[in-house]
Amino acid sequence: MSPVDAAQAAGALDAHRPMLLGLAYRLLGSRHDAEDVLQEAYLRWLRVDRAEVSEPRRYLSRVVTHLSMDRLRARQAARETYVGSWLPEPVPTAPSPFGPLERAELRDSLSTALLHLLERLTPPERAVYVLHTAFELPYAEIAELLDRSAEDCRQLHHRASLRIGRDKRRFTADRAEQERLLEAFIAAATEGDLAALTDLVASDATAWSDGGGRVRAARNPITGADRGGPVPKGWPLAVRRTELNGQPAAVVTTAAGVAYAVTLGTAAGRITDIFLVANPDKLPWAA
Repeated sequence: MSPVDAAQAAGALDAHRPMLLGLAYRLLGSRHDAEDVLQEAYLRWLRVDRAEVSEPRRYLSRVVTHLSMDRLRARQAARETYVGSWLPEPVPTAPSPFGPLERAELRDSLSTALLHLLERLTPPERAVYVLHTAFELPYAEIAELLDRSAEDCRQLHHRASLRIGRDKRRFTADRAEQERLLEAFIAAATEGDLAALTDLVASDATAWSDGGGRVRAARNPITGADRGGPVPKGWPLAVRRTELNGQPAAVVTTAAGVAYAVTLGTAAGRITDIFLVANPDKLPWAA
Protein backbone atom coordinates (compact mmCIF):
# COMPACT_ATOMS: atom_id res chain seq x y z
CA MET A 1 0.00 0.00 0.00
CA SER A 2 1.32 3.41 -0.92
CA PRO A 3 1.74 6.14 1.70
CA VAL A 4 -1.08 8.04 -0.01
CA ASP A 5 -3.48 5.09 0.27
CA ALA A 6 -2.55 4.57 3.92
CA ALA A 7 -3.13 8.26 4.66
CA GLN A 8 -6.53 8.16 2.95
CA ALA A 9 -7.51 5.05 4.91
CA ALA A 10 -6.43 6.64 8.18
CA GLY A 11 -8.32 9.82 7.32
CA ALA A 12 -11.52 7.89 6.67
CA LEU A 13 -11.27 6.14 10.03
CA ASP A 14 -10.32 9.32 11.90
CA ALA A 15 -13.44 11.01 10.54
CA HIS A 16 -15.52 8.54 12.53
CA ARG A 17 -13.11 7.90 15.39
CA PRO A 18 -15.04 9.61 18.26
CA MET A 19 -18.20 7.67 17.45
CA LEU A 20 -16.34 4.38 17.02
CA LEU A 21 -14.38 4.88 20.24
CA GLY A 22 -17.60 5.65 22.07
CA LEU A 23 -19.23 2.53 20.66
CA ALA A 24 -16.33 0.28 21.65
CA TYR A 25 -16.07 1.84 25.11
CA ARG A 26 -19.78 1.42 25.83
CA LEU A 27 -19.55 -2.20 24.76
CA LEU A 28 -16.41 -2.94 26.79
CA GLY A 29 -16.30 -0.49 29.69
CA SER A 30 -12.56 -0.10 29.10
CA ARG A 31 -10.85 2.77 27.28
CA HIS A 32 -7.71 0.66 26.89
CA ASP A 33 -9.61 -2.21 25.28
CA ALA A 34 -11.60 0.20 23.12
CA GLU A 35 -8.39 1.72 21.74
CA ASP A 36 -7.10 -1.78 20.96
CA VAL A 37 -10.32 -2.57 19.10
CA LEU A 38 -9.99 0.59 17.00
CA GLN A 39 -6.41 -0.32 16.13
CA GLU A 40 -7.49 -3.77 14.99
CA ALA A 41 -10.39 -2.25 13.05
CA TYR A 42 -7.93 0.05 11.31
CA LEU A 43 -5.78 -2.90 10.24
CA ARG A 44 -8.85 -4.60 8.76
CA TRP A 45 -9.82 -1.34 7.09
CA LEU A 46 -6.42 -1.23 5.42
CA ARG A 47 -6.91 -4.73 3.98
CA VAL A 48 -10.44 -4.29 2.65
CA ASP A 49 -11.20 -3.07 -0.88
CA ARG A 50 -12.42 0.35 0.22
CA ALA A 51 -13.73 1.15 -3.25
CA GLU A 52 -16.40 -1.48 -2.59
CA VAL A 53 -17.46 0.10 0.72
CA SER A 54 -20.26 2.57 0.06
CA GLU A 55 -20.74 3.57 3.72
CA PRO A 56 -17.47 3.54 5.70
CA ARG A 57 -19.21 4.53 8.95
CA ARG A 58 -21.55 1.53 8.79
CA TYR A 59 -18.76 -0.85 7.75
CA LEU A 60 -16.47 0.32 10.56
CA SER A 61 -19.31 0.20 13.09
CA ARG A 62 -19.90 -3.41 12.12
CA VAL A 63 -16.23 -4.32 12.51
CA VAL A 64 -15.91 -2.53 15.86
CA THR A 65 -19.08 -4.15 17.19
CA HIS A 66 -17.98 -7.67 16.28
CA LEU A 67 -14.46 -7.16 17.61
CA SER A 68 -15.87 -5.81 20.85
CA MET A 69 -18.24 -8.75 21.24
CA ASP A 70 -15.32 -11.14 20.72
CA ARG A 71 -13.41 -9.36 23.49
CA LEU A 72 -16.40 -9.54 25.81
CA ARG A 73 -16.58 -13.30 25.35
CA ALA A 74 -12.85 -13.75 25.93
CA ARG A 75 -12.95 -11.50 28.98
CA GLN A 76 -15.48 -13.61 30.84
CA ALA A 77 -12.87 -16.21 31.74
CA ALA A 78 -10.25 -13.61 32.68
CA ARG A 79 -12.74 -11.83 34.95
CA GLU A 80 -12.88 -14.89 37.21
CA THR A 81 -9.32 -14.20 38.37
CA TYR A 82 -9.80 -10.46 38.90
CA VAL A 83 -9.19 -9.43 42.51
CA GLY A 84 -12.29 -7.86 44.04
CA SER A 85 -15.08 -6.06 42.20
CA TRP A 86 -14.54 -5.11 38.57
CA LEU A 87 -15.74 -1.62 37.64
CA PRO A 88 -15.64 0.16 34.28
CA GLU A 89 -12.57 2.24 33.54
CA PRO A 90 -13.39 5.91 34.30
CA VAL A 91 -12.82 8.28 31.38
CA PRO A 92 -12.62 12.09 31.63
CA THR A 93 -15.29 13.61 29.38
CA ALA A 94 -14.65 17.34 29.61
CA PRO A 95 -13.85 17.42 26.74
CA SER A 96 -15.25 14.11 25.57
CA PRO A 97 -13.10 11.78 23.47
CA PHE A 98 -16.36 10.20 22.31
CA GLY A 99 -17.70 13.24 20.49
CA PRO A 100 -20.43 15.64 21.64
CA LEU A 101 -22.65 14.41 24.49
CA GLU A 102 -25.50 16.78 23.82
CA ARG A 103 -28.25 14.21 24.37
CA ALA A 104 -29.07 12.93 27.84
CA GLU A 105 -29.18 9.39 26.44
CA LEU A 106 -25.58 9.66 25.26
CA ARG A 107 -24.42 10.83 28.69
CA ASP A 108 -26.46 8.24 30.56
CA SER A 109 -25.13 5.44 28.36
CA LEU A 110 -21.58 6.34 29.47
CA SER A 111 -22.31 6.46 33.19
CA THR A 112 -20.42 4.12 35.48
CA ALA A 113 -23.72 2.95 36.94
CA LEU A 114 -25.14 1.84 33.59
CA LEU A 115 -21.90 0.33 32.31
CA HIS A 116 -21.71 -1.66 35.53
CA LEU A 117 -25.23 -2.97 34.96
CA LEU A 118 -24.42 -3.89 31.36
CA GLU A 119 -21.86 -6.40 32.65
CA ARG A 120 -24.72 -8.77 33.46
CA LEU A 121 -25.79 -8.96 29.81
CA THR A 122 -24.60 -11.39 27.14
CA PRO A 123 -22.43 -9.85 24.39
CA PRO A 124 -25.32 -9.84 21.83
CA GLU A 125 -27.71 -8.32 24.38
CA ARG A 126 -25.19 -5.63 25.26
CA ALA A 127 -24.50 -4.81 21.62
CA VAL A 128 -28.18 -4.46 20.75
CA TYR A 129 -28.90 -2.43 23.87
CA VAL A 130 -26.06 0.02 23.23
CA LEU A 131 -26.75 0.40 19.51
CA HIS A 132 -30.48 0.97 20.01
CA THR A 133 -30.45 3.02 23.21
CA ALA A 134 -27.30 5.15 22.88
CA PHE A 135 -27.06 5.47 19.10
CA GLU A 136 -30.79 5.20 18.32
CA LEU A 137 -30.27 2.72 15.49
CA PRO A 138 -33.43 0.96 14.26
CA TYR A 139 -33.60 -2.79 14.70
CA ALA A 140 -33.32 -3.34 10.95
CA GLU A 141 -29.95 -1.57 10.85
CA ILE A 142 -28.73 -3.34 13.99
CA ALA A 143 -29.69 -6.63 12.37
CA GLU A 144 -27.37 -5.88 9.44
CA LEU A 145 -24.51 -5.04 11.79
CA LEU A 146 -24.93 -8.22 13.84
CA ASP A 147 -25.99 -10.67 11.11
CA ARG A 148 -29.29 -11.34 12.86
CA SER A 149 -32.92 -10.75 12.08
CA ALA A 150 -34.63 -7.54 13.15
CA GLU A 151 -37.05 -9.52 15.31
CA ASP A 152 -34.17 -11.30 17.02
CA CYS A 153 -32.59 -7.93 17.80
CA ARG A 154 -35.90 -6.65 19.16
CA GLN A 155 -36.10 -9.65 21.49
CA LEU A 156 -32.48 -9.20 22.59
CA HIS A 157 -33.20 -5.58 23.50
CA HIS A 158 -36.33 -6.60 25.37
CA ARG A 159 -34.41 -9.19 27.41
CA ALA A 160 -31.61 -6.72 28.11
CA SER A 161 -34.08 -4.09 29.28
CA LEU A 162 -35.74 -6.57 31.61
CA ARG A 163 -32.41 -7.71 33.08
CA ILE A 164 -31.26 -4.20 33.94
CA GLY A 165 -34.60 -2.38 34.12
CA ARG A 166 -35.28 -2.57 37.84
CA ASP A 167 -31.78 -1.50 38.87
CA LYS A 168 -31.58 1.15 36.14
CA ARG A 169 -34.27 3.10 37.98
CA ARG A 170 -31.74 3.49 40.80
CA PHE A 171 -29.85 6.26 39.00
CA THR A 172 -32.39 8.52 37.35
CA ALA A 173 -31.32 11.83 38.95
CA ASP A 174 -30.68 15.00 36.97
CA ARG A 175 -27.25 16.60 36.87
CA ALA A 176 -27.98 19.23 39.53
CA GLU A 177 -29.02 16.53 41.98
CA GLN A 178 -25.95 14.46 41.15
CA GLU A 179 -23.67 17.42 41.83
CA ARG A 180 -25.40 18.25 45.12
CA LEU A 181 -25.18 14.69 46.39
CA LEU A 182 -21.54 14.32 45.35
CA GLU A 183 -20.60 17.51 47.22
CA ALA A 184 -22.50 16.38 50.31
CA PHE A 185 -20.99 12.88 50.18
CA ILE A 186 -17.42 14.16 49.95
CA ALA A 187 -18.02 16.68 52.75
CA ALA A 188 -19.51 14.04 55.06
CA ALA A 189 -16.76 11.53 54.28
CA THR A 190 -14.08 14.18 54.82
CA GLU A 191 -15.51 15.12 58.20
CA GLY A 192 -16.10 11.50 59.19
CA ASP A 193 -19.75 12.31 59.76
CA LEU A 194 -21.38 8.88 59.73
CA ALA A 195 -24.82 10.30 60.54
CA ALA A 196 -24.66 12.61 57.52
CA LEU A 197 -23.50 9.75 55.31
CA THR A 198 -26.38 7.63 56.51
CA ASP A 199 -28.86 10.40 55.68
CA LEU A 200 -27.43 10.77 52.17
CA VAL A 201 -27.61 7.15 51.02
CA ALA A 202 -30.64 5.00 50.32
CA SER A 203 -31.35 2.17 52.75
CA ASP A 204 -30.31 -0.41 50.14
CA ALA A 205 -27.39 1.57 48.73
CA THR A 206 -24.37 -0.41 47.57
CA ALA A 207 -20.73 0.68 47.56
CA TRP A 208 -18.31 -0.87 45.09
CA SER A 209 -14.50 -0.64 45.23
CA ASP A 210 -12.09 -1.64 42.45
CA GLY A 211 -8.47 -1.88 43.47
CA GLY A 212 -7.69 -4.74 41.09
CA GLY A 213 -5.31 -6.22 43.64
CA ARG A 214 -2.99 -3.26 43.02
CA VAL A 215 -4.11 -1.15 45.96
CA ARG A 216 -6.03 -1.91 49.13
CA ALA A 217 -9.78 -1.82 48.55
CA ALA A 218 -12.88 -3.62 49.77
CA ARG A 219 -13.09 -6.86 47.78
CA ASN A 220 -16.85 -7.27 48.14
CA PRO A 221 -19.72 -4.81 47.70
CA ILE A 222 -20.89 -3.10 50.89
CA THR A 223 -24.66 -2.75 51.17
CA GLY A 224 -26.73 -0.72 53.62
CA ALA A 225 -27.04 2.93 54.53
CA ASP A 226 -25.98 2.30 58.12
CA ARG A 227 -22.54 1.18 56.97
CA GLY A 228 -21.66 4.52 55.41
CA GLY A 229 -19.78 3.26 52.40
CA PRO A 230 -16.12 2.19 51.97
CA VAL A 231 -14.40 5.47 52.85
CA PRO A 232 -10.65 4.77 52.52
CA LYS A 233 -8.27 5.43 55.38
CA GLY A 234 -6.51 8.77 55.20
CA TRP A 235 -9.35 10.31 53.15
CA PRO A 236 -8.74 12.83 51.78
CA LEU A 237 -5.41 14.53 51.27
CA ALA A 238 -6.78 16.30 48.20
CA VAL A 239 -10.04 16.41 46.26
CA ARG A 240 -10.31 17.44 42.62
CA ARG A 241 -13.71 17.91 41.02
CA THR A 242 -13.99 16.63 37.47
CA GLU A 243 -16.35 15.00 35.01
CA LEU A 244 -16.07 11.28 34.36
CA ASN A 245 -18.25 9.33 31.97
CA GLY A 246 -20.48 12.32 31.42
CA GLN A 247 -21.28 12.65 35.13
CA PRO A 248 -20.09 14.85 38.03
CA ALA A 249 -17.18 13.10 39.73
CA ALA A 250 -14.16 13.61 41.93
CA VAL A 251 -10.63 12.32 42.18
CA VAL A 252 -9.66 11.86 45.81
CA THR A 253 -6.06 11.33 46.88
CA THR A 254 -5.41 9.86 50.32
CA ALA A 255 -2.51 10.56 52.64
CA ALA A 256 -0.99 7.27 51.42
CA GLY A 257 -0.90 8.67 47.89
CA VAL A 258 -3.68 6.44 46.54
CA ALA A 259 -6.01 8.06 44.00
CA TYR A 260 -9.68 7.12 43.87
CA ALA A 261 -12.08 8.07 41.09
CA VAL A 262 -15.45 8.65 42.74
CA THR A 263 -18.78 8.52 40.92
CA LEU A 264 -22.28 7.99 42.27
CA GLY A 265 -25.57 6.48 41.28
CA THR A 266 -28.37 8.71 42.56
CA ALA A 267 -32.16 8.78 42.51
CA ALA A 268 -35.00 10.46 44.42
CA GLY A 269 -32.62 12.66 46.37
CA ARG A 270 -30.49 9.78 47.69
CA ILE A 271 -27.29 8.01 46.78
CA THR A 272 -28.05 4.52 45.50
CA ASP A 273 -24.56 3.41 44.45
CA ILE A 274 -21.02 4.51 45.28
CA PHE A 275 -18.28 3.61 42.80
CA LEU A 276 -14.63 3.89 43.87
CA VAL A 277 -11.99 2.99 41.28
CA ALA A 278 -8.42 2.90 42.62
CA ASN A 279 -6.78 0.39 40.26
CA PRO A 280 -3.96 2.54 38.80
CA ASP A 281 -4.17 0.65 35.52
CA LYS A 282 -7.62 2.23 35.07
CA LEU A 283 -6.52 5.74 36.06
CA PRO A 284 -3.55 6.62 33.81
CA TRP A 285 -4.79 10.22 33.57
CA ALA A 286 -5.01 10.65 37.36
CA ALA A 287 -1.26 10.80 37.77
